[in-house]
Amino acid sequence: MSTQASHQPLRSDARSNRDRIVEVASELFARRGLDVPMAAIARHAGVGAATLYRRFPTKESLVTEVFADRFHACASVVDAALADPDPWRGFRTAVERVCAMQAADRGFSAAFIAAFPQAVDVEGQRLRAVESFTELTRRAKAAGRLRADFQLDDLFLLLVANGGLASRSAENAAAASRRLVAYMLSAFRAEGAEPLPPPARLDLLDLLT
Repeated sequence: MSTQASHQPLRSDARSNRDRIVEVASELFARRGLDVPMAAIARHAGVGAATLYRRFPTKESLVTEVFADRFHACASVVDAALADPDPWRGFRTAVERVCAMQAADRGFSAAFIAAFPQAVDVEGQRLRAVESFTELTRRAKAAGRLRADFQLDDLFLLLVANGGLASRSAENAAAASRRLVAYMLSAFRAEGAEPLPPPARLDLLDLLT
């Protein structure tokens, strides 16, 4: 009975409350991270706690709803990069866009490090990201544009460094991220590449757990 009711369309006022909760939660997560209390979200959305919990029984369910479009956007960025006929441009664009999204939103960055590990398909996201970026790397190397000793660990190192910028103001984080990524992409180029120390042994799972 209750399962059937949960699939019924929401009334206009209930839909409005739900959309407002998601909008406010998105704004608060972006500014303050995922530690924002549910009570604060309800207050800013202008709804009672009972209304909030009726729509989103757990914080995980709210996090999942808020960031579903972000994770889809990340997947779309990588898909577009793989479709680019220029391997280096595809690789570069994917790195730039993912890092920009990561630096712009504290909540999204926190979601990636799995403050709520059940809120997203961590293993699925991990495998897809690793496989896609591995293919981008292979193509860029084959085209002679990406340095031959580049490893996926180098990308993870960049994401760790870039993720720390999300705690800054939005303007400063964006500017710092662009400069950091530009530096790193320059270092990733095959042209003029010099020998590097051994790579840091990182794993995307370190960013997601």
